[in-house]
Amino acid sequence: MQKNHLLTTLRSLKLIDGCKGTQVYAVNQSASNGNAPASSSSSSSVGEKPLLRHVASLRSKSIQGGNNGGGRNHYTPSLLPDSLLPFGLPSADHIDPPVDPFLRHVDPVSALSDSFRRLSSTTKAEADAGAGDERLLLLCDLHLEQLSLFRPVADPKLLRRSLRSARLHAPNAHHRVVLSAWLRFERREDQLLPSPSPLSSCSPTSPALECPRAALLSPSSSSDLLCPCRHPPPDPSPSSSASVPAPRRHGQEEIEDADVWFCIGDDEVPCVRSSIAALSKPLSTLLYGGFAEAQRERISFSHNGISVRGMKAVDVFSRTGRLDEFPPDTVLELLAFANKFCCEGLKSACDAKMASLVRNLDDALLLVEYGLEETAYLLVAACLQVFLRELPRSLSDPDITRLLCTQEGRERLEAADHASFLLYHFLSQVAMEEDMKSNTTVMLLERLVECATPGWQKQLSLHQLGCVMLERGEYKDAQRWFEEAASEGHVYSRIGVARAKFKKGHKYSAYKLASSLIDDFEPVGWMYQERSLYCNGKEKMSDLRVATELDPTLAYPYKYRAIALMENGKVGAAIAEVNKIIGFKVSTDCLELRAWFCLALEDYEGAVQDTRALMTLDPSYLMFHGKLHGDQLIEILQQHGKQWDMADCWMQLYDRWSAVDDIGSLAVVHQMLAKEPANSSLRFRQSLLLLRLNCQKAAMNSLRLARNHSIHDHERLVYEGWILYDTGHRDEALAKAEESISVQRSFEAFFLKAYALADSNLDPTSSSYVIQLLEQANSCASDNLRKGQAHNNMGSIYVDCDMLDEAAECYLKALGIKHTRAHQGLARVYYLKNQKKAAYDEMTKLIEKAKNNASAYEKRSEYCDRDMAKSDLNMATKLDPLRTYPYRYRAAVLMDDNKEEEAIAELSQAIAFKPDLQLLHLRAAFYDSMGDTASTLRDCEAALCLDPSHCDSMDLHNKALGRAGPPST
Repeated sequence: MQKNHLLTTLRSLKLIDGCKGTQVYAVNQSASNGNAPASSSSSSSVGEKPLLRHVASLRSKSIQGGNNGGGRNHYTPSLLPDSLLPFGLPSADHIDPPVDPFLRHVDPVSALSDSFRRLSSTTKAEADAGAGDERLLLLCDLHLEQLSLFRPVADPKLLRRSLRSARLHAPNAHHRVVLSAWLRFERREDQLLPSPSPLSSCSPTSPALECPRAALLSPSSSSDLLCPCRHPPPDPSPSSSASVPAPRRHGQEEIEDADVWFCIGDDEVPCVRSSIAALSKPLSTLLYGGFAEAQRERISFSHNGISVRGMKAVDVFSRTGRLDEFPPDTVLELLAFANKFCCEGLKSACDAKMASLVRNLDDALLLVEYGLEETAYLLVAACLQVFLRELPRSLSDPDITRLLCTQEGRERLEAADHASFLLYHFLSQVAMEEDMKSNTTVMLLERLVECATPGWQKQLSLHQLGCVMLERGEYKDAQRWFEEAASEGHVYSRIGVARAKFKKGHKYSAYKLASSLIDDFEPVGWMYQERSLYCNGKEKMSDLRVATELDPTLAYPYKYRAIALMENGKVGAAIAEVNKIIGFKVSTDCLELRAWFCLALEDYEGAVQDTRALMTLDPSYLMFHGKLHGDQLIEILQQHGKQWDMADCWMQLYDRWSAVDDIGSLAVVHQMLAKEPANSSLRFRQSLLLLRLNCQKAAMNSLRLARNHSIHDHERLVYEGWILYDTGHRDEALAKAEESISVQRSFEAFFLKAYALADSNLDPTSSSYVIQLLEQANSCASDNLRKGQAHNNMGSIYVDCDMLDEAAECYLKALGIKHTRAHQGLARVYYLKNQKKAAYDEMTKLIEKAKNNASAYEKRSEYCDRDMAKSDLNMATKLDPLRTYPYRYRAAVLMDDNKEEEAIAELSQAIAFKPDLQLLHLRAAFYDSMGDTASTLRDCEAALCLDPSHCDSMDLHNKALGRAGPPST
């Protein structure tokens, strides 16, 4: 309470006038893009329009016609009178793929390999020579560079690993503050409970590397990675406390010891000359040197900017070395005194004292000006930490943006040693996620360019600034920034140059530039995709076909081909085309496109399903190229379909869940939540479906909503347990499950406990206990959807214990209540019983029932001969090219047949768009068997960059190193 009162007093003081600057305002995207008015006006009129006529009655147009944007066509509004599509049909003009705002290497494997080598050599040098600040800074920078390499891989675990490694090697408080805040920001979706303030004490499950207090400690204090929030310092022993001098009282005793008096106005402050002189060399010179004051007992100090109270505090500190009894305004006065007379010890003590008082945004806004004016390193770090931990909200504060975004602000931060590439890299990343086109984003990227060093930092900052300018429609500036990035060595930025030229109307120049990339480098999918933007007709379709062959994960070729089919009146074929990518890579834009096509076919149920699914992924999504909110479209379409009550919804969910139709199930849950938004069990089911679709952030958000909407303690404990389990806290999750069971026995509590226990190497006793837990779960009230999962899990444990009859019984029970995935477990039982035909037939049943069956084809391949296996694996690759096992199997077969080049090509085909650990290791092994040591080392190093603990790759790497001899520098 005293501290708050004192800070309130501080707030009443006049802030430093020299800190005033130009106010920064962010651009309002909704107002600038021109879509908001259209949305609001159109949504009111849509509901009054009757249904869309069948698209077959529309006049089709050729993809090769037209003069706008390389032969793209537009439906004339007159073709769609009185329709449910007041904004027309999808247009290829609005689906151009963005230029990715991160580093993208032409040869990502070599880039990963190079990163691993440099990081390994620097780490070894650190171990040999010790961890100096310069070496720590280099290691931190190398891990940040690795972070930029992992962006195209889009694996959150790899990104967080790089950030954690950078934080471990942070050389100073500034880097620790920024990296701990960045780690916390990346993990914001995983927070079990929101922190009441940005600098609150860590919870028992908070990562130590994110601790705000540890970030401000000296490296020696935080090197053991103990979080001070959970490990408070021990009580001082009597001997240690006796060694600390007690604070002196201002009184007669001080006057007796004093041998010099500082006169301030009409007051005199008694001090000990030797103690004051010991504070700094200037004061020592003043009191013992050649100045006249050295011979005086009374020294005039009225014009040195310190009050009587402040000078008394200087005296106390000079005698005791402590500031405990002084209020914040006095400490700030001492800070100014310390700066004027170069009292490093006093300044450090004042800096640390003021830094400890920063607790929230108001404190930080108040004290950062004092810290910057007095170049108080820790105080500025503490204030900066609050700003960063309040992102993105803090970027809307004009005082904060004035400091963080302007050139003047950067110079002030630089004077306090708090301007760095790392800081602006983090800030610009957050700003781009919030609003790519805002002035705030531009200014932060300009600061990023100013702080960047030649190499990857310049490449990244210049390229990102080019991407933002491209989005803002400032094509001349975009081209300039992209060209600078390309001149720094970032080949992918030439794509940005081509795009900017195309937007300026120089289509042929853009085409030539894209073609030169294909000629100059080993072609990859994004090169052909880019060139397709600048050509028409058959040439365009050919480039799109090659782009898909080289990288089947690129969405644009599927979307363009689908729209082209739509324009030719082939709506069914258009839906089939977009289904190809939705089958393995669910995204809002592809779901919207399929919903659009369903409307054209008057399939309103299908349109609603896809719209509900995409609104689950992004509740703020705007349909029809940003013209209409998805919820509005759902409301309109519901008038033209059957209305379901909750009982109907449960039946629909049961059918879709049993058919392994995750998108359909997600849509039904969305509809049920519209009726019962506070239903926590539905939120939980929603999170399970989102996890199946690999939408981890959305899944964690649904799980948190399930926890927040729980009205029963035992339910809330279960959902907290799942959040803890999914964030790596297995023991804490088990404790939550047991606590829930102690409150009330429930299916979900027993299931969570069994699931968490099974996530380890189970011995027979532990396996028996897990089975008992699952049996107890099934004895509790639940629905068949969950009980089928429990029977399935029980069967898996029986199989691991070689109890095949019991496993088969569990799988049959699961199938009896339509848990379709149990076919796979039963097939495994048959195979282990040497009933290969029965196993094959069982997987065939799964393929026939499941809507998403790429994994079923892959699994069935294990139960048939080589030719049939190859057919199944080809189908698995066609349905889901991201599955790596088919590539590895086909490559192994080719290698067995002594077709070495074909085997390498098979693996390289997948590695080009998915640098997977297992694929890289297998290709390295193939190269090793062929005697290609350089390629072996490259692939092993790339694999170890993805996972430094992969033992097989380490062994192969060491073997190849031994054969290659000493590396060249």
